[in-house]
Amino acid sequence: MTPTPTARTGDATLGKAADENFPVAPFFLPRAWRGDLMAVYGFARLVDDIGDGDLAPGGADARHLGLEPEQSEDRLAMLDALETDLRRVFAATGEEPSHPLLRKLRPTVRRRALTPEPFLGLIEANRQDQKVRRYGTYAELAAYCELSANPVGRLVLALTGTTSPERVRRSDAVCTALQIVEHLQDVAEDLERDRIYLPAEDMERFRVTEADLAVPSAGASVRALIAYEAQRASDLLDEGPPLVGSVDGRLKLLLAGFVGGGRSALMAISAAGFDVLPGPPKATKPSLLREVGTVLRRARGER
Repeated sequence: MTPTPTARTGDATLGKAADENFPVAPFFLPRAWRGDLMAVYGFARLVDDIGDGDLAPGGADARHLGLEPEQSEDRLAMLDALETDLRRVFAATGEEPSHPLLRKLRPTVRRRALTPEPFLGLIEANRQDQKVRRYGTYAELAAYCELSANPVGRLVLALTGTTSPERVRRSDAVCTALQIVEHLQDVAEDLERDRIYLPAEDMERFRVTEADLAVPSAGASVRALIAYEAQRASDLLDEGPPLVGSVDGRLKLLLAGFVGGGRSALMAISAAGFDVLPGPPKATKPSLLREVGTVLRRARGER
């Protein structure tokens, strides 16, 4: 049977989970958790694809959100329409969400008693991407990560019923680290979109200009800057083992996967000599498994 256009719209987005630095919904989790995690991932990926202009051609996503197909290129209009559809997810009564990924999300929201704030944060981060192309300070970048990354960790804790103030604090650090790592991997790609997520104060400190980021291979100053930001991410990831050590069972493995994914990506960046300009350095599966094992060993020592 040929999949319907609606099914293909959702499947194309969910299929990107395999390209992430960390496992989204690994096989060892209970089936209900996997379904809920993929529902949340589908929303988060859709928001990012709208913000980055990476939607599938043909305008299907725009039609699902009540817009004309040609409006799929109007990112702010798409994000506004997505927010309207998101509010249908949380409405006690009224019409069903229009987009297939948000229809999949609604049962998860109700079953896990999720709140709209993390989802709205992800939308707002992508609105910010349309308006803010440079970040002057690390504090400004961290505030962006509070919208773009930290909600994901908070949702994982909420889905698994393990939210606490200390876990949220540590989760925020890990998620900010993972966002920084992704920015480091994507320096060249982001520059093509006229975005730079390296703080201007750090670029000035290392005497890096925007022109230095637009060449095929990084010079010494760019490599030193990337190494500095990588260390910043590594320090944040040090909150990971205590977070992992604070939970039990399969959730421990999932969180270790997130932290280990960030660690292995940093190792790939280091192995490339901190030259991220030819393309994103990617971690290997053996490296990921080794780092997950290291995180789990460290987590046992934190208990």
